[in-house]
Amino acid sequence: MPFTTQIQPRRGSLADSTADLLVLPVASGDDAPTAAGGAEAVAGLLPAPLDDLFTHYSLTGAPGELVQFPVPRDGGLTRLALLGVGPGSPGDLRKAGAALSRAGRGRERVALAWPGHGAAAAAAFAEGVLLASYTFSMKTGETPANQRPAQAVDVVGAGAEALADDLRRGAALAAATALARDLINTPSLAKGPEWMVARAREVASGAGLDVRVWDEKDLVDEGFGAILGVGQGSVRPPRLVRLSYTPENPTEHIVLVGKGITFDTGGLSLKPNDNMKLMKTDMSGAAIVLGVLSELAAVGASVRVTGLLPLAENSFSGSATRVGDVLTTYSGTTVEVLNTDAEGRLVMADAFGYAVAELGPDALVDVATLTGAAKVALGTGIGALYSNDDTIAAELSAAGEQSGEPLWRMPLTDEYAPTTGSRIADLANVGTRGKDFGPAGATEAALFLREFTADVPWVHLDIAGPGRSMSESGILSKGGTAFTTRTLLRWLASR
Repeated sequence: MPFTTQIQPRRGSLADSTADLLVLPVASGDDAPTAAGGAEAVAGLLPAPLDDLFTHYSLTGAPGELVQFPVPRDGGLTRLALLGVGPGSPGDLRKAGAALSRAGRGRERVALAWPGHGAAAAAAFAEGVLLASYTFSMKTGETPANQRPAQAVDVVGAGAEALADDLRRGAALAAATALARDLINTPSLAKGPEWMVARAREVASGAGLDVRVWDEKDLVDEGFGAILGVGQGSVRPPRLVRLSYTPENPTEHIVLVGKGITFDTGGLSLKPNDNMKLMKTDMSGAAIVLGVLSELAAVGASVRVTGLLPLAENSFSGSATRVGDVLTTYSGTTVEVLNTDAEGRLVMADAFGYAVAELGPDALVDVATLTGAAKVALGTGIGALYSNDDTIAAELSAAGEQSGEPLWRMPLTDEYAPTTGSRIADLANVGTRGKDFGPAGATEAALFLREFTADVPWVHLDIAGPGRSMSESGILSKGGTAFTTRTLLRWLASR
């Protein structure tokens, strides 16, 4: 849902601000916390010297640490907050922005004295403020006033006006993430493949992208057998969407593929009810790719980017793909389906085959809520990264670190490759040699996908763990996180 908070630099100091929450940054130090900027402007308002306040509230200046208290102002009272910004890294300012956003709920205007850090920190601060204010609700009543995000966050003090472009950049990164979160959080009653097509057309129209859509007849005619196989059990037929961003004189061509399973019952390999509750989010990869495409121009990306969204609902019926069926993918590779709940890799295999054969990419990156095994390996805070290219893997890992979306590179163990074999087809969609190699589900899925890359430089991002949040914390709200949206935008903007 659109952000209601506006972040902007303003002239003057905290003393000049009419905001109803004034925020003074506090930096951590080796010995004691220190005011990071703007202290002189509010010295006359404070109930005690700053050092005494730090001691009284046991403040350390840790990023996101926050206390607030009333201070006299213009014949009445207003609120002043002491906000920890740590040493001032972009990650610190992102955490501080999130804490400020939550403290500012119910306020009309919040003003922060800028602690004097650079462009990357300003962008991260804007991300933190906006993403922590994100909500998704289909309730009919109005949100209580004390839970509404602040209408405005002003950044004041020396050098604040020079941050306008950086704050806008952070807002663009947050907007892409919020768009993806909205798509992810939408219930699947509304969200079928054709609904996603409509959203893609809206984004394409607003962002100046070219768009092509394959309906079920097109998919049959052009040989997308895996997408068709996954979607044939549903009354809502599958789709494939291609979105194209082409700046002037592009330096290279990157293809992004996002898993787009709009609801995943598991098919005939039916999931238990508890495992199905979160499956409206199984199209997170497609939502992320769409979010990234929506803001490429805003972040100044100079590479050509094509986004592929293979969309299907994995349902069960008399027409559903059966265990033991063999599907022929776009590239001509045959796949024996030994588990209909391993469907994401199938739709992406068709997208990969098309990208390699028709698009000539310089690099291929996919993102998917693909395997529970990745979540078991890395938990809910870190995404799994597999790659056949050390340079791109390192670049994306660095972009993830900058975005607060950590990625951990996992091994593409060639010794495990035989587990993707089938007795009757070229490949099987789940491992067939577990007794030999043990449970390595995330690696098996990555090795399966690698078969369709034709040695194009490739990165696979399995976000099954961090793709969903079960609580509200920091920049996250409960539901889909759109993890890696900002990572991909930063990486593409840097190339």
